[in-house]
Amino acid sequence: MRVRLPWPWPRARRKVLPRSLLGRSLLMILVPLILLQAVALQIYYGSHLNLVYRRLSDSLVGEIDFSLSLMHRFPGPANRAWIMPLAAQDFGFAMRLEPGARLHHLGARVNVLGPMDDLLEAALREALHRRFNMDWTYRRGSVLIRVQAADGVIDIIAPRKRVDLGTIWLFVAWMVGTSALVFAIAALFMRNQVRGIRRLADAVEAFGMGRDPGPIHPEGAVEVRRAATAFNRMAERIRRFLTQRTEMLAGVSHDLRTPLTRMRLALAMLPAAPEQATDLAELNADIAEMERMIEAYLAFARGEGGEPAEPADLAVILGEIAAHARRAGTVVELDVPGSLPLRLRVDAVRRAVTNLVDNATRHARRVVLAATPLGARGVQVTVDDDGPGIPAEKREAAFRPFEAGADGGTGLGLTIARDIVRAHGGEIVLEDSRLGGLRARIRLPV
Repeated sequence: MRVRLPWPWPRARRKVLPRSLLGRSLLMILVPLILLQAVALQIYYGSHLNLVYRRLSDSLVGEIDFSLSLMHRFPGPANRAWIMPLAAQDFGFAMRLEPGARLHHLGARVNVLGPMDDLLEAALREALHRRFNMDWTYRRGSVLIRVQAADGVIDIIAPRKRVDLGTIWLFVAWMVGTSALVFAIAALFMRNQVRGIRRLADAVEAFGMGRDPGPIHPEGAVEVRRAATAFNRMAERIRRFLTQRTEMLAGVSHDLRTPLTRMRLALAMLPAAPEQATDLAELNADIAEMERMIEAYLAFARGEGGEPAEPADLAVILGEIAAHARRAGTVVELDVPGSLPLRLRVDAVRRAVTNLVDNATRHARRVVLAATPLGARGVQVTVDDDGPGIPAEKREAAFRPFEAGADGGTGLGLTIARDIVRAHGGEIVLEDSRLGGLRARIRLPV
């Protein structure tokens, strides 16, 4: 039969249980350790220790009952004069009489840690059949037992060690001490194991954001070392692949630029006949377009991945982008705070935002470039325009490379922008703009 827990239990469990691997590992060590010590304490306290205390209580109560029986059998001051010293000599407890006194409080006045008070009270009740009370705070190291007699109250001052071994404190100290020692050793060991996983996670995160941390030193358990070694090999293969791809495309770009340069020079040296001016201008425009396409392809393949990340002010970068667009005759409004410090690959971010601004200015008359800090989550950058926009069902396709008509140019502007933003650990989405056109929204982490 399968038992279904109430629905709030999984949510409460997620709130109570630690979320880190170190915390959960220590919890898996601590819980069985506490249960084991609790079982050992119950076995020791509930069986062996309880039996020993009961026998000690029965022994003391038997001696008290014997002394009181003598006093009852041989009453009078003269008999008490030899019975009480004899009890002190043979049994180790002192006795005295308070003539005419009466007991009003029965049982134990103060409960003490351990079973000795309850066991002693039970033994006195079973053996004496008289009114009595106990005071465990009467004197340090002693317990006062007051018994009602016919002519007064008999005070019995017994050493506490007769019924209290005191070993429970030693046992508890042993349990707590050994548990703390074992837990400390386990915590130190687990922290060293988790440290390797944390370093691997940090290296993976940094590598995914375009920051090359270099090879990481394998440490920890065998599985963690294998994962670190596998990451180093993977990172090296990716670096080698990117380097080869960039070098290959750089060579292709150089080879293509050479005939394009010869064509431009040949066109420039042709006789400038009036009837051919229009054709020559169109050819020069085609050559310029081909050069821009080659540069865009090379930038897309390179991905700006060789640039190191460094502390920068995003507000300054956005201001430079807006100023450059204005010099080109575009109306760009800027709305950024005074400072936005982030760790960025400056040229890559500048290229990504410039692509977005160029795409907006190509289709709109008004463009608004804005940035908003998001606290610990990072910074949000938006590019709004009042152009025709892109239908919602075609926005994802606009990010595909070489998508015809996606950005009005080579089809790589949005693709390069998204690659750069994702390399920083952020994201870029296209939405409806408050200006009526398209909004490109970028989120960059801190």
